[in-house]
Amino acid sequence: MNKEAILKNAQSWTQAPFDTDTITRTLALISADNEEFQESFYKDLEFGTGGMRGIMGVGTNRINKYTLGKNTQGLSQYLNEQFPNEQVKVAIAYDCRRNSKELAQTVADVFSANGIHVYLFDELRPTPLLSYTVKAKGCHAGIVLTASHNPPEYNGYKVYWQDGGQLVPPQDKAILDLINSLDFKDINFNGNADLVELLTEADDNTFIEDSIKAGKISGDVDRSRLKIVFTSLHGTSITLLPETLKRAGYSDLHVVKEQAFPDGEFPTVVSPNPEEPEALKMAVDLANKINADIVIGTDPDSDRLGVAVRDNDGNMVLLNGNQTMIAMTDFLLKQTDLKGTKNPFIGSTIVSTPMMHDLATAHHVECKEGLTGFKWIAKMIKDHPQQDFIGGGEESFGYMVGDFVRDKDAVTAALLACEMYAFAKANSSTTYQELLKLYVQHGLYQEKLVSLVKKGISGAQEIKQMMIDLRENTPKQIAGQDIVIVEDYAASTRENKHLHKTETLDIPKANVLIFYLADGSKIAARPSGTEPKIKFYISVKAPLDDVANYAVVQAQLNKKIDGILASFEI
Repeated sequence: MNKEAILKNAQSWTQAPFDTDTITRTLALISADNEEFQESFYKDLEFGTGGMRGIMGVGTNRINKYTLGKNTQGLSQYLNEQFPNEQVKVAIAYDCRRNSKELAQTVADVFSANGIHVYLFDELRPTPLLSYTVKAKGCHAGIVLTASHNPPEYNGYKVYWQDGGQLVPPQDKAILDLINSLDFKDINFNGNADLVELLTEADDNTFIEDSIKAGKISGDVDRSRLKIVFTSLHGTSITLLPETLKRAGYSDLHVVKEQAFPDGEFPTVVSPNPEEPEALKMAVDLANKINADIVIGTDPDSDRLGVAVRDNDGNMVLLNGNQTMIAMTDFLLKQTDLKGTKNPFIGSTIVSTPMMHDLATAHHVECKEGLTGFKWIAKMIKDHPQQDFIGGGEESFGYMVGDFVRDKDAVTAALLACEMYAFAKANSSTTYQELLKLYVQHGLYQEKLVSLVKKGISGAQEIKQMMIDLRENTPKQIAGQDIVIVEDYAASTRENKHLHKTETLDIPKANVLIFYLADGSKIAARPSGTEPKIKFYISVKAPLDDVANYAVVQAQLNKKIDGILASFEI
C-alpha cells in the first residue's frame, strides 16, 4: 500500500462508525505522519500460525475493538450459517494483558448480538482451559484473548473449533473470506446480556481432575520428596497450576512470589518467555537458595512450559524445548500401557528434533509430523480417530499429554515433568541423567534456534527477500557439506539433489524451507507467523558412546552449528 492509499485508509477511521476516542487518536496519527502512522494503516492485521496477534492501538494493522469486532462479526455469521438449526455456543477466555478483559467483553457483546450463547470466564484463565471448555460445554467455537509471550504492547485473538483445536483448513479460509467481505459498519456491538453466561472457579475442577488423570502416571512414588520451584511469570497459570500439582501430591512447592501476581506489564522480566534463561532467573535463584530439584515456568497464557533441572554437577540448567519434548515423550511412552491403545502415535512438527522419530521406532509407535503450531497436532487427532494420540510437542516449549486438550498445555505438561523427575528420583536418578541415557541410545542431537527480528514495513520486506534469495540462490553446500535434499513447503516439493528426483509433499503449503546435508544435519528457515522475525532451526547429530563423553561431543556439535550459522552469515 502506497502513502496515498495509507492516508485514505486512515481517513476512513475519522468518521462513523468509529467512536470519538478512536477518531481523535487517528487524527493525531495522521497529523504526526510518522512511522507509527504508516505501520498502523498500511495493511490489515493478518492471521498467523497462532491466530491474530499484534500491537494494540488504532488502525487496521493494530489490535483494537474494531479489528477484533470485525473478526467476531464474520465468525458469528459463519457459525450461524454453518449451524442454522442449533443454538450456537462459544467460549471466551482471556489472559493478563492490557485490555484483555475489556476486549473479551467486546467479543462477547458481538457474539451475543448475533444470537450466540457465550460462556465467558469471569477472570483470567489459561489457554488450555479454553480449549478444554470448548469440548466440555459442547461449543461450536472458542476465543482466547492473548499474545502468548510477546512484549506488553501486544495482544491477540486465537480461534478454536468444535474439537477444541485452533482453526485449520478449510474453515480458516472460509471465515477469513467472510471477514474480509465485511465493513467496520457491519459490526453489531449491541450485546445481549441474557446470552452471556459467566464461568467461575467451579468450572475449573473438571479440568484439574482430567489433567491429573492424564499427567499423574508415575505409579506409587513419594511425590512429597520432589522440591519444586514454580513461576507463572505474571501470567494465568497461577490460577490452576499450583492447585493441580498440590492435588496430585506435590506438597513441597515453592512459588516465586515476586512473579505470582498477574500483570500485563511483566515488570520483573525483559520478556515473559520461558524459552529464555533470563525469564527464569528469579526461579533458578530461588531453587539454588532452597536446593530445589526442578524449576517450572510458564508463559502468560500458560501454553508454553520451561523446565530447568540439575545437571550431573548439581547446576540448574534450562532444558530446551526439544530436550523437554524428548524426555517427556520417552517417559510417557514407557509409562503408558500401549497394548491397550489403537495404533498409537506421537506428534511433532517439521522444525522440531528428528529424534522424535527415533523414539517412535524404539517404542513401536508412529510419529506424525505437521507444520509449526499445535493446531496441526490437534488436526492429526481429528483426522485419525482410529488411532490413539499418546502425546507430542514442538521445539518452542509446547507439549500436550493425551487428547483431552487440543492445544499445548503447560498445566498438564508441568505435572508430567514433575512425575518424570519424581520417578527418576525414586530410582536414584535425575531427569538430566535419563536424558543423557537417551542420547547414548539414539545419538546426541543438538539443536539451536536463531531468531532475527525485523520490525516494521522494511523488516517485513527484508524477511520476504531473504526467503526469495534462499529459494532462488540455494547454495550447493553449507558449512562444507553438500545439500542433498531441499524441502520447499510453499511449492510442496521435496527435491533430492543427488538422485535428481522431485517428490510432492503431502502437507499444507507454508513458507518454510528445509535443507538436509550429507552428514545428516538439518536446517529450516521460516518467517514467524506471529512476530516480526525470521527463524532458523538447526539440528545436528553425532554418536555418543558414553554419558561421560557428553560434554566433548556436545562441544563438537556446537562447533558444527557455528559453522552452519557462519554459512548463512548469521
